[in-house]
Amino acid sequence: MIKIKLSDLLGKNKMTQKALSDITGIRPATVSKMYYEEIKRIDVKHLDNICKAFNCEISELLEYIPDEKK
Repeated sequence: MIKIKLSDLLGKNKMTQKALSDITGIRPATVSKMYYEEIKRIDVKHLDNICKAFNCEISELLEYIPDEKK
């Protein structure tokens, strides 16, 4: 599973979803879906813009969590 840590980054940087949308040019609805981890696909350009906005590495935005084996 891939965890999107956008809510962590927004909180750490005291930024609203709206402010991130304004800075990156990403639609507010898309930012919201990323925030709540409801998004199915993410445009690479969006990832690039978010990393630029937060001056962060992709690993600070996305995390891979292996599925538990049954």
